[in-house]
Amino acid sequence: MLQLILGLVLFFGMHSISIVALPLRDQLAAKSEVGWKLVYGVVSLIGLVLMARGYADLRLTPTIVYAAPAWLYHVAAVLLLPTFVLFVAPYFPGRIRSATKHPQLIAVKLWAVSHLLVNGTLADILLFGSFLLWAVADRISLKRRPARGVPSAPESKANDVIAVVIGLIAYAGIVFWFHEMLFGVRPLV
Repeated sequence: MLQLILGLVLFFGMHSISIVALPLRDQLAAKSEVGWKLVYGVVSLIGLVLMARGYADLRLTPTIVYAAPAWLYHVAAVLLLPTFVLFVAPYFPGRIRSATKHPQLIAVKLWAVSHLLVNGTLADILLFGSFLLWAVADRISLKRRPARGVPSAPESKANDVIAVVIGLIAYAGIVFWFHEMLFGVRPLV
């Protein structure tokens, strides 16, 4: 449990600096943009590894909080469909990105909610609940802070098609192959 919590603190601590201490983030980045990105990336990666290891350890002896009815697995699968499209949309600016404003945060929320619907162990609630809370907090904070640009393709109407195709291919790859290979769970049974 400690490993998971430490991973969550490191990962979301770094990802929340812009939410709670934007002047500090800007000051550190102004001193050295490369240095800031290096520290940000390394600490986030360490947090991610600890999170994954802690989550995997807790899955060995799960504390079940609730059990989802079978039909919720289908709801979760449908909720996850737009997740991958929304996740890549900022890199392919078009109508999807302009209509949703912050498509990656919507993707994180959908991903977290869909996993919380069907996974009721303490480890799941800690992991996916943390992502959901962070995404909500980040979205609220974006209303009062300036947006930073994301490296992306030039804006085009074709970008929506590209985002949908890439998103659906990623969805199929995860659902039918990689999810079971990486996490030992087949999402569509």
